[in-house]
Formats: sequence, structure tokens, C-alpha cells
Amino acid sequence: MTKINVNTKFDGGSIEVVSIANPQDLQFKIRHDTNSEFKQWFYFQLTGVLDIDINITFKDMKTTAYPDGFKNYGIAMSYDNEYWTRIDTEFDGDNLKFSINPSANSVYFAYFEPYSYHRHLGLIGEANESDWAKHEVLGQTTEGRNMDLLVVGDEESAKHKIWVIARQHPGETMAEWFMEGLVHRLIDEQDSISVKLLEDCVFYLVPNMNPDGGYHGNLRVNTNGANLNREWLNPTQERSPEVYCVREKMKQTGVSMFFDIHGDEALPYIFTAGCQENPTFSKKQEELSAKFSKYYELVNPDYQTVVGYGIGHFDSEMATLATNWVGDTFDCLAYTLEMPFKDNCNLPDPVHGWDGRRSYLLGESLLTSINFVLRA
Repeated sequence: MTKINVNTKFDGGSIEVVSIANPQDLQFKIRHDTNSEFKQWFYFQLTGVLDIDINITFKDMKTTAYPDGFKNYGIAMSYDNEYWTRIDTEFDGDNLKFSINPSANSVYFAYFEPYSYHRHLGLIGEANESDWAKHEVLGQTTEGRNMDLLVVGDEESAKHKIWVIARQHPGETMAEWFMEGLVHRLIDEQDSISVKLLEDCVFYLVPNMNPDGGYHGNLRVNTNGANLNREWLNPTQERSPEVYCVREKMKQTGVSMFFDIHGDEALPYIFTAGCQENPTFSKKQEELSAKFSKYYELVNPDYQTVVGYGIGHFDSEMATLATNWVGDTFDCLAYTLEMPFKDNCNLPDPVHGWDGRRSYLLGESLLTSINFVLRA
């Protein structure tokens, strides 16, 4: 019998092997994030599995950061590390189980369709070739990776300064798929929405806020163990240089609109969370938020406003979140946008679930909604 091997030695790879001696009972555990108690992300390759009935169990899932994330969840699977589909799983509250007879000798499994640092660099390079975009490096992470900013539009003449950031939580890879769709559309010189927006808007885009965490296969934190979306009140160069340098740039440019792109482990919907609990939440912000939600729901039916976070969801942490800090500081439209790790219950896809392509299309459609908010 061919020996089964496990490989995680690649960008974002992460799993803990318990036992792989018996193909009928392969056992794994989720690894902790770097310098953190969070654990949820996994991404690994099995080899030596052609035409073998294999049964896989992820154990101790009740100790993960979001056990409810594995209810009604389908694991992402790929033979070529490019095209991903979903496999039905069973979850009993502690063990996640699934079975497969692979049609190739190697197969990848992941919590969600990955977005590699190599692909990130490619996205930056594509934008850098556009006459409309400029690439800036705001600083470096703890491990020396660039904090990449794309500036699209004319900074001098623009009336509206629109910021979009993604992947503060590095395992929320759908967020950078979203950014890829947004970037590609925004630099398309034949797209009339983009052309119109860039007449009086400049976009400041950070496609990957946490490149160290993503490279190490973390769900939630950077290499220092910092949850970046709890660092916005008092970031430091030592603990959260990613937030520090982005926040400093925002103070230089000002912000007219802000979107922070995320993924939610448990809720199978696309939704937004604003800063309406801020003591400084203004009438202006209320009106802009209502307009945006109305138009985004019309523009892209994947988005909805019925299911989301309730009042008090973030409790005492509220002021430390990016959306709340930006809304309070700049009195602007500020939203966190969440996508599912599972499927979108509004428009389910049993083959792919929610995936990179649908995230990409949602990112494209953000521009149409922004245009409506500004013009309607």
C-alpha cells in the first residue's frame, strides 16, 4: 500500500497530525495561531491517496475559536490547488468527519479557498502597471514583509477619499478575493462605473493587512499574537505595525468612506456592521449607512440586511475596532463587511459554497453601490 503523507510546508499551510497510519481513520487537530490561543484555520495536502477510501476526523474541535463555524459546514477540497469544491462533513460538537475516494494521488483540504502571498504580490504588480494606480509601501511587518497600499485615482483633485482594507484576520481569505475583484474592476479603463468614480474619487486599498499571519497559516492574529482588529485605539510599531502605519496614512489623507472586509465563521450570510453604537454617530453617518445598505442589496442579491450582529455584539471591545475608530475619527460612512466561510443561505451553491469567485464578484459590485451613494 502506498504510504500516505501530509504536507503543510507552503504559504498558509497548517494542520496537526494525530494519526495517519490507517486510511480508514486519519486523525488531525487544528493548530494554534502564532503566539495565540486562537485556532480555526487549516490547509494541508495529502499524497498517496489515489483510489483509496479514506475517512478523516478532525478532533477536539470544541476547543477551536468558533466551534459553531463547523455546523452545516462543507470542507474545501482541490486536486490542483486552484479549483476548489466542497465536501459534506459531519460535526458532533467535537469531531468533524468526512470521507472521500480521491481520483488523483494528491489532494488539498482547506478551511476556505486560500489566497497566497504569491497571488497577493501578483495583484499588486497588476495594479502597479495601471496608469491609474500607484503602489506605496507604508511600512514593514514584524517579519519584514511590505505593507502594500494601492492608490487609485488623483489624490490632488479628488473630493472623496475612499479606504478599503482586508484580511486584518489573515485566515479570512475571502476578503482578499473580494479585493481582487474590486481592484481589477477599478483599474479597468473600459468600465464606466470606474471611470465615473475616478473623476472625483481616490481609492486607498490595502488588500492584505496581515501578510505575516497569512503566510504562517493563522486565522486571527499577526506573528506577535495581536488581533489587528482590536488594535485601532493604540497601535504600536512593536505589537501591531500593520495597523500603526495604515492609521498614520489615514490621518494624512482623511477618509470619506471606509470598508473593512472580513469573513464570519458562523453566520452563513453576507452582511455589514457599522459604527452606530459610537457615542459620536452622527445624522450624516446614519443617512449614508441607510443609503449604502439599500443600494448594495439592490446591486448584489448576495448581500442582505436581515441577519447580522446584534447591538452589543462587541461590548467593551467596540472602540478598538477599525470601523468604530474610523467612524469616530472622520465622521464618515464606515462599515465592516462580513462574508461566510460556509455558504450564503440566501443563494446557496452546493458545489462551491461561498468561494473566491463569489467574493471577487461581490468586491466588483461594491463600486456600483459606492457610485449610487455618491450620485443618487
